[in-house]
Amino acid sequence: MTDRDRTRDGARDRARRPGDGRVDPETVAVQQASYVDQQIRAAMARGEFDDLPLHGKPIPGLGDAHDPDWWVKRLIDREHITGVLPEALQLRKDDAALDATLDRLGAETAVREAVEAFNRRVVEARRQLRGGPPVITPPRDVDAEVRRWSERRRARRSA
Repeated sequence: MTDRDRTRDGARDRARRPGDGRVDPETVAVQQASYVDQQIRAAMARGEFDDLPLHGKPIPGLGDAHDPDWWVKRLIDREHITGVLPEALQLRKDDAALDATLDRLGAETAVREAVEAFNRRVVEARRQLRGGPPVITPPRDVDAEVRRWSERRRARRSA
């Protein structure tokens, strides 16, 4: 019998209700939580948590808006993946950077052409049946993107 087993058995014995021999579940839960806290404190005293990644640093991505592609982005960053991505992943990456790409363009016609080219890539990727991750990137509304580009451009000029 290990020390852990003895501690659990002792907790159950102390949690028994006088007279009927039944165990009070709330008392057992509190005692087990106390046992877990003791084990964590002992591990901290032994230094078992000292070399954890991000020790003393903020958790990356905490507080960011929900991004359905968070796992792909972290995988790419963590594994330093470079080179040619599957089209579905490349489209997600390009979609995230599309506003910045459009902001570098100087004319409305160039913005329209860039958004239309992006939309053609989305449609073509959806037609392909090569396997890989699904294409979940939606096409962009050309007129709405031109309006947003124009508003961002005016805001940059006024600033």
